[in-house]
Amino acid sequence: MLDHLKQWDGNASSQWKARADKHQAAIDGGDPFEYAKVVKELSKMEAEGTLRPRDKAHLNQALDSLVEEVSRTLKKSPDQARKLICGAVAD
Repeated sequence: MLDHLKQWDGNASSQWKARADKHQAAIDGGDPFEYAKVVKELSKMEAEGTLRPRDKAHLNQALDSLVEEVSRTLKKSPDQARKLICGAVAD
């Protein structure tokens, strides 16, 4: 999952409504790989300073879900999982 996060190079839609709908569907779908895509796309936007409030909510929601998944899968604390995810996003 962390490798998927490192390698994902997709970009979020520039149209906020389409982007919000896509990210909400990914979060609702419950697939950790989709959470990873949302986190990566929105982290890029956050670094550029272009996040809207709904984007920020989706980033937090997807990140929390991904932290839970990585923590459970790798038997790490949530803080350790968050650090691993942040490291993967930065790569």
